[in-house]
Amino acid sequence: MLQALQRADDRFNFWRHTNFDERADLMYQLARLLKKQKRALAELITQEMGKTINESVAEIEKCAWVCEYYAEHAGDFLKDRIISTDAQTSFIRHEPMGAVLAVMPWNYPFWQVFRFAAPALMAGNVGLLKHASNVTGCALKIAELIQQAGFEEGCFQTLLIDHDLTAELIKQPKLKAVTVTGSEAAGRKIAAKAGKNLKKTVLELGGSNAFVVLADANLDNIINTAVTARFQNTGQSCIAAKRFIVEASIYDEFLERFKNKVEQLKCGDPMDEATSLGPMARADLAEELADQLQRSVQQGAKILIGGEQSKTRFQATIVTNVTVNTPLMQEETFGPVAPVFKAKDDEHALKVAAATRYGLGVTVCTRDPETILKQLHRFPDGAVFINELVKSDPRLPFGGTGISGYGRELSRPGIKEFINQKTVYVKTGQRLRNDNFMV
Repeated sequence: MLQALQRADDRFNFWRHTNFDERADLMYQLARLLKKQKRALAELITQEMGKTINESVAEIEKCAWVCEYYAEHAGDFLKDRIISTDAQTSFIRHEPMGAVLAVMPWNYPFWQVFRFAAPALMAGNVGLLKHASNVTGCALKIAELIQQAGFEEGCFQTLLIDHDLTAELIKQPKLKAVTVTGSEAAGRKIAAKAGKNLKKTVLELGGSNAFVVLADANLDNIINTAVTARFQNTGQSCIAAKRFIVEASIYDEFLERFKNKVEQLKCGDPMDEATSLGPMARADLAEELADQLQRSVQQGAKILIGGEQSKTRFQATIVTNVTVNTPLMQEETFGPVAPVFKAKDDEHALKVAAATRYGLGVTVCTRDPETILKQLHRFPDGAVFINELVKSDPRLPFGGTGISGYGRELSRPGIKEFINQKTVYVKTGQRLRNDNFMV
């Protein structure tokens, strides 16, 4: 572990001095490798954590996209920014921090890593990866791909270490920052260790996203979106719709149409392209979801369809008769269970949507988006999507509030998280002899 950190630090002293064109050439090559090998890489994802093969292929394609995005835009995002002051010249210089540790989860084993790695490497940082233990093959393959693309040894390394060694790594002065995607509990523990050692952190944690359906929503357009929002990746996504909140006047029609679509999901072998709902990643996760469902039923919730669990298999489930205090409405649910809440009116629906400790994202379905745009302040979330499921996009900042974490990934804000934004102020009585200091 310490040897890996030393390699990272040694490489950083060279990598930081490469220019954006050099980094971009390597990043484009990495994108080409991902595209060329996408079927084999997708099969690795599916074998390790059970995602359907179609979703795995889409994940690899998205990784290639984020590589290309930062290859194209990093230089512009991080160029010196001139600020007008009393000085002869003053500007902000963007400089990399050094070695950054990424602690990543299993549910999107390539995408979660690449949305960190692409901006970090393009910014001139170097990366260390501590991945989830059930996707070790993916973790090793990512480091291999980055090296195959031409990045020198030490630019990015996968570490097969446990939680104790991770804590020791965070203490080391040569490690400059930590980014975590995972549960609230994991985020709290790692942030506490990083904070004690004054290390910058970015936390992308759990979510309990509301999917609000107002009375004027176009059900023809949003039913498929609702099903995908809850059941993609077998519901194992931080940004999945976790709470469906539907106005009373449209509730019965939505529920019937939602139920019909969910019943059409095909469970089966995740390697089969016809399968639309795969197994959960681990049996213990399915058991935890079954416990959340059972506790909700004990408090009055009713199972409309599904509800059965066997090892890693969990039926697509819809639950009704829920209240704001039902466990499925209060806790993050990581699996194919959809509670549907009946709201009295639009005011009630929006109030319930905001009644959560999480703050990752919210979807609002309506034919009148302008009314929602005037009420954005009502949603504390990091993202508001109107008539679309919450999703990550390299072009847009991604992150949450509350116990969903802090900081941003992707877009311009994402690449600046692990950057020293250095103020430079020069006051002289004459012209500077050389103005080529700007980058």
